[in-house]
Amino acid sequence: MSKQITPETTTTINEGPLNLYKYRWLFIGISLLFLVPGIYFIAANMMDPQIRAPLKLGIDFKGGTLLEYGFSRHVSQPDVEKIKHVFDAHGYAGSVVQIQEPRVGINKKAVEIGASQTESPKTESPKVESEVSKAKSGAPEQKSDTQTATVTTNQHQEPHTGEIASIVSVRAKHMQGQVDQEILKDLESQYGHITVLQKNSIGPALAKELLGNGLLALVLAYILIVGYLTYRFQFDFAVCAVVALLHDTVFLLGMFAMFGRLFNTEVDSLFITSVLTVIGFSVHDTIVVFDRIRENLRVYYTKKLPFVTIMNMSVNQTMTRSINTSLTVLLTMLALYFFGGETTKDFVLAIIIGVAAGTYSSIFNASVLLAMWRNRAAAPQALKPATA
Repeated sequence: MSKQITPETTTTINEGPLNLYKYRWLFIGISLLFLVPGIYFIAANMMDPQIRAPLKLGIDFKGGTLLEYGFSRHVSQPDVEKIKHVFDAHGYAGSVVQIQEPRVGINKKAVEIGASQTESPKTESPKVESEVSKAKSGAPEQKSDTQTATVTTNQHQEPHTGEIASIVSVRAKHMQGQVDQEILKDLESQYGHITVLQKNSIGPALAKELLGNGLLALVLAYILIVGYLTYRFQFDFAVCAVVALLHDTVFLLGMFAMFGRLFNTEVDSLFITSVLTVIGFSVHDTIVVFDRIRENLRVYYTKKLPFVTIMNMSVNQTMTRSINTSLTVLLTMLALYFFGGETTKDFVLAIIIGVAAGTYSSIFNASVLLAMWRNRAAAPQALKPATA
C-alpha cells in the first residue's frame, strides 16, 4: 500500500534552496525600508512652494522653454549667477541654470558648422533670408527648434570654428517672440561666441494636457492588469500582483523625487513611458511565477500539499529564469546609459531602477503576499470542528 502524502510528511518534498515564506517579514521589511526615503522626498517636494508636486516636473508637464547653450569659453559656478541675472533682467526670474560637461560629438559638430559658413557664406545667406521671411509672414517653419535657433544666432555673429568648452542648460518660463535672441545677445556680450544647441518650448495648456494624459495612461494600465490577472488567474493573484506593481512604481517615483531634490532632475513625457515599460516588465515577471504556482497547484494540491510549500517550490523553480532575464535587460540598459545619448539618460536610468525593483518584488513580494493571503483564508477552515 502506497504511503499517502500529508502535511506532516511534506518535509520530504524538495522545495528548493530558499524558503521565502520563512523569511517573509525580512523581505517585506527590506521593501518598506527602501520605500521610506522615496516617500520622504515625495512629501518634501509636495510641501516645497517652488515644486508643489511629487516630482520635479519638466517643461513637458508645466510648460516653459528649455535652452541649451554651447559656450566657447569655460563656464564656472560663479558664472551661473551672472547668467541668471541676464534672464532676470528680461523678466524671467527663477530660471534654473545648470552647467553640463560637453558631450561627445558636440565640439566636432560646432567646428563643421562654422567651417561650412566660412567657406561658402553666400550659400548660407539664402537660408537665413528664407527663415527671416517666414518669420515675418507667419508661415509655418519646417525646421526643428534647434536648427532655427542656430541659424538665427549666426545672423549677427561671425563664423566661429572654436570648440565648445562648456554647455549650459536653462529652464525658464514660456518665451514668446524674439526674447531668446535678445538674451543671447546679452550673454554673448559677456562670454563671446555662443552656439544654441537646443531650444524646446511648450505652452502651459499643452503641458497640462500632456500631464493629464500621462496619468490617465498609468491608471488605465493598472485597471487592465487587474482585469487580465483576475480573468487569467484569480482575484487574489491579481491583488498581490498589483501590490507588487505599486511597490515598483512608488520606489521609482521616490528615487526620482530624491534626484529632483538633490540634483535638480526633472521628469518629462519620456518618464511616463519608462514607468509604463517598468510596469509591463514587472507584471510579465510576476505572471511567470504565478503561472508556475498554478501548474504546481494542479499537480500537488490533490495530494494535500500546503500552499506555502507549493509557493516556495514554484519560486525556486522560476528564480533562475527571472534573474537571468533581468540581468540581460540591465546589461543592455547599462550600456545605453554609459554610451548612449544625453537626452535618454534619465529614461534609461528609470528603466534600470524599475527593472531591478520589479525583479525583487516579483520574487520576494508578490508570491509571499499570495501565500500569506491563502494561509489567512485557510485558517478559519482549519479551526472548524470536524463533523461526523
